[in-house]
Amino acid sequence: MTGAFRRFGGLFGMLAIVVFFAVNLPDTFLTARNLLNISQQISMLAVVAAAMTVVMVMGDFDLSVGAMASLSGVVAAALFVQGWSVPSAVTVALLVGLIGGLLNGVLVSVIGILPFVATLATLTVFSGFAFIVSGGRTIFGRDIPASFGDFARSGPQIAELDGRALILPNLTIVALLVVFVVWVVLEQTTYGRRLYAIGGNKEAARLAGLPVVLLRFTAFAFTGVGAALAGLMIASRVASANPTQGDGLMLTAIAAVFLGMTLTRDGQPRVLATLAGVAVLGILDNGLTQMRVDSYVRQVMVGAIILLSVGLSALSRRGK
Repeated sequence: MTGAFRRFGGLFGMLAIVVFFAVNLPDTFLTARNLLNISQQISMLAVVAAAMTVVMVMGDFDLSVGAMASLSGVVAAALFVQGWSVPSAVTVALLVGLIGGLLNGVLVSVIGILPFVATLATLTVFSGFAFIVSGGRTIFGRDIPASFGDFARSGPQIAELDGRALILPNLTIVALLVVFVVWVVLEQTTYGRRLYAIGGNKEAARLAGLPVVLLRFTAFAFTGVGAALAGLMIASRVASANPTQGDGLMLTAIAAVFLGMTLTRDGQPRVLATLAGVAVLGILDNGLTQMRVDSYVRQVMVGAIILLSVGLSALSRRGK
């Protein structure tokens, strides 16, 4: 396998997916409306994947992000039922994400439990709390304030096509803002460079005087807040909340990060590359849906993409 393929194989694969759907769905796939629809569909995943990137640059994982997304959504919905305002309920839900992230940070960085084990345990805990808070039911309808659901269905008009307004969804804007913040933190600050140093060699980073425990602690806290925000976005988009609605985010977020790693020269997680990975997964799901491919087949393809992306990333590092 040539060096060019090792370096650009991921990009070639992504372009091939776009070309495939453009050829097979010429009337619908590359239209402005469909692309904006894709941007809204992937916005929640983009937020979670960007937050996941923060811990993955250190070589860690957070398996609890999907459960936290579900928990934050039902917490906000349960507060709506009690008559809380949208700003107050959203703030509490984000604080729940922060607390969950801090718990993961304590387990991993302070106590020293392996991230896989710690966040697998908290996944179960958060999921259980989501069922307790919601009573195991979906909270929807008149219990959800109209303004909360309207946020996901609205946005600024960017153009007019065939007499109809083209709207840039608010959820897309939120996702782009989160990606921008993560990019600034990881690529433009000392804090971000220290996280990458931990990912390179935790022991060497510690010996160099970096506060490894504190850095890992704060990174997991950030990821918890990101997962909670994604859960609120999902609840806003469907104007309801249930204790399992975020379950699919963890797997696809990790897949997006690994896909992005195939695009980076050093094979490390980079949030802009992660966004590209998110876009590919969204394009794949949108195209397969339009082609009426069964959802279970799409799940198999996501798993195959994870294996392929990990393999390409490993080959890229081996070729250096």
